[in-house]
Amino acid sequence: MADILTPFVYWAQTENQITLKVDLTDVKDVNVDMDEKKLEVIAYGQGARGLNNYRFNLDLHSSINTEDSMFKVINRQVNFTLRKKCSAWWPRLTSQPQKPSWLKIDFDKWTSEDLDDNEDEKRDICNDYPGMYDKLHKEEFGYEKEDFKKVYLIIYNLCQFVGFIYILIVMGIMYSRDGPASMKETYTTVGNAMKFIQLLQFLEVMHSLFGYTKSSTLVSFVQVGGRTFILFSMIEAEPRMQTKPVIFYLFLVWSTVEIFRYPYYITQLLKIEISFLTWLRYTIWMPLYPLGFLCEGIIILRNIPYFEETQKFTVSLPNSWNFAFHFPSFLKIYLLVFCLPLIYMLMSRMNQMRYKKLCKSKLRKKYA
Repeated sequence: MADILTPFVYWAQTENQITLKVDLTDVKDVNVDMDEKKLEVIAYGQGARGLNNYRFNLDLHSSINTEDSMFKVINRQVNFTLRKKCSAWWPRLTSQPQKPSWLKIDFDKWTSEDLDDNEDEKRDICNDYPGMYDKLHKEEFGYEKEDFKKVYLIIYNLCQFVGFIYILIVMGIMYSRDGPASMKETYTTVGNAMKFIQLLQFLEVMHSLFGYTKSSTLVSFVQVGGRTFILFSMIEAEPRMQTKPVIFYLFLVWSTVEIFRYPYYITQLLKIEISFLTWLRYTIWMPLYPLGFLCEGIIILRNIPYFEETQKFTVSLPNSWNFAFHFPSFLKIYLLVFCLPLIYMLMSRMNQMRYKKLCKSKLRKKYA
């Protein structure tokens, strides 16, 4: 008689049921003995030790409803659905704290759709039971699983924070040493760093587009695209603008906003709540955003005569495309028509986010 071996069994749960996946293929002669707190299964099939008889016993943590519980044999495995007698989260599957070596957690179920395959109601069990997924992963493998997306976003936000801190420190050292005279050297000194950081921020548009973050793709594109337009088309393209004091103030405003935004994002990814940092993140924009818009408007306004003179970015007739574009006129139209609506959109968005974060947190504390 062949030895009786134990197959690998993978389990997952919701509040209402337990699912078991028995890792056996080509199963024959399945015998199931089930009662309220015990499950015994004997089957012949292809498992980790080849074609053999396999058997396992489970003393369950709590009672199940045997009449509503069922199993199904398919080519790749044997699936069990055990209906809980009382709807509740079980701290473990077995009655004993010591888990058998052949019993594994079915992590696929933790991120799948509803276990009943109910098309009308999708669920993410990781969100239903925050922290439990990491706890079970640590119990199973001895370490907590870190999501690649989370690690990547932490590294990205940290790099951006370091970049803006570097710009502020360099500007501060220059100003403390040379006073207002240092302002005309701002772009020469930190312009390359600012250009690199700004181009890197286009990743934030991709983050929202591919679901890495919950921010609006349109708002992210408007913010990043607007800054890039100012930095490359208005400052980089016109050397005479690079020595103006307004560049110092613009870089100061941009960097001050970001040195609070990126640490806040990092703490959120790490699930660390720092009330003062949250308040700064959703309050400091109120004076700084208007100052930033003012600096950008001054740069555009001062650049119009320069571009009238150089005709840079202007397309004149005649040409092979039979197309004309007058860049200074575009800048005037932008200031008169598009600038205020974009400012309103961004400020309204930030105000809504501020209300959600700060006002609701106060209500939670009040009624806690």
